[in-house]
Amino acid sequence: MDKIPVIALFDIGKTNKKIFLFDEHYRIVFEKSECLPESVDEDGFPCEDVNKLRDFVVSGLDELLRKRKFMIRAVNISSYGASLVYIDDKGNPIAPLYNYLKPFPKALEGQFYDTYGGCEKVALKTASPCSGSLNSGLQLYRIKYEQPALFENIHYALHLPQYLSSLITGKFYSDITSLGCHTQLWDLAKEDYHQWVYAEGLDKKLAPLFPSDEIVQPDTAKYSVSAGVGLHDSSAALIPYLSNFSEPFVLISTGTWCISLNPFNDSPLTEKEIQQNCLCYISYKGTAVKASRLFAGYEHEQQSGRIAEHFHIDIDALRNAEYNRAIINKLNTSTVFETESFAEVPLEKFEDGIEAYHALMMFIVSEQFNSTSIILQRGVTKKIFVDGGFGRNTIYMNLLAAVFPEIEVYAASMAQATALGTALAIHSSWNDRQLPNDIIDLKYYSAPYYAINLRV
Repeated sequence: MDKIPVIALFDIGKTNKKIFLFDEHYRIVFEKSECLPESVDEDGFPCEDVNKLRDFVVSGLDELLRKRKFMIRAVNISSYGASLVYIDDKGNPIAPLYNYLKPFPKALEGQFYDTYGGCEKVALKTASPCSGSLNSGLQLYRIKYEQPALFENIHYALHLPQYLSSLITGKFYSDITSLGCHTQLWDLAKEDYHQWVYAEGLDKKLAPLFPSDEIVQPDTAKYSVSAGVGLHDSSAALIPYLSNFSEPFVLISTGTWCISLNPFNDSPLTEKEIQQNCLCYISYKGTAVKASRLFAGYEHEQQSGRIAEHFHIDIDALRNAEYNRAIINKLNTSTVFETESFAEVPLEKFEDGIEAYHALMMFIVSEQFNSTSIILQRGVTKKIFVDGGFGRNTIYMNLLAAVFPEIEVYAASMAQATALGTALAIHSSWNDRQLPNDIIDLKYYSAPYYAINLRV
């Protein structure tokens, strides 16, 4: 029997680590998911266990290559950003994979911005709000000053997707989607590292750039399969939409963060936008993608848990609750929205958990409206696509359609958007067929005719 030509994808999230095989029609023919236990760094702060993650990728690829049913033509990887793996010249990690949520020392942060012209100036140049450890460039800066011996021993600091790719190819590269996304490393106007990177000698610790849409021939005897250098997951998730739609759109990618991405807005970031948590991602083609971000998924998780506990209701009953117009009408006339956040609202104000959950979603969509509006182009943007968890939430989707009545709002679903985008990025290197145009399922949400009292 002829083997099925496939591409193997590793999709590395903070919680779930996934492996997929896609055939030439971009249908999933194999999938596997695993949760790995965390480790701690030298300060006891939780972090990804880089050794377990390495073993997951290596053993996972070994398992795939043993499957006689498939012929693996290429491999690619996506993962979360703002995470660096520090390696020696043989590619071995020599430090923990530090967590981007780890607090950044205030004194060191002050030293950095005092030296290089202030937070606003650096943020504007790099299209990266000042976010402590979430700016991965500052993680490397921190090691230079807090652990100079470690810094000296670093051969390369690789962003996580590129480290995982090196396990397959044996080669060390950087990728623009990782370098250019909220790192404070990349000067978008110069299309080069920011001046501070050269001044601190960090450029010598960063591997050469390699095109995100090309493949690397492996250097090791172990694997004969080619691989991409890996992509930042948010940039990867945008690729299927860019492949299928040419009319101006905004994608709201929802998860722990809800990130609004507008690949059609090429206006330079302003200081006000930076202060509103706006930034630029860089696409796999190297173009800037204006974006705004909201920690709404995390807020939803925390507050829906509070509601479930208070009303003794299963949390899944909240997440799967249907949109109820009568509850929205009732909440419109209530005093609930006089507070700044849902966390401040006493749950005794609500009749039951479903009513409280509708109020939570009204708060979240109000925040989403403000966040998305920063990068939206009124009169230009024709469609809003929502993927991820909130795209399956009918309350969120109906409320979003209500606050953007002039724009077509769609819940978009596809088989694993991030992994799919990672495959599409190197399509021409492994697949002779035309790019598919039917990989995204859309569900349209019409704007209601009545007003909704959101805090916008």
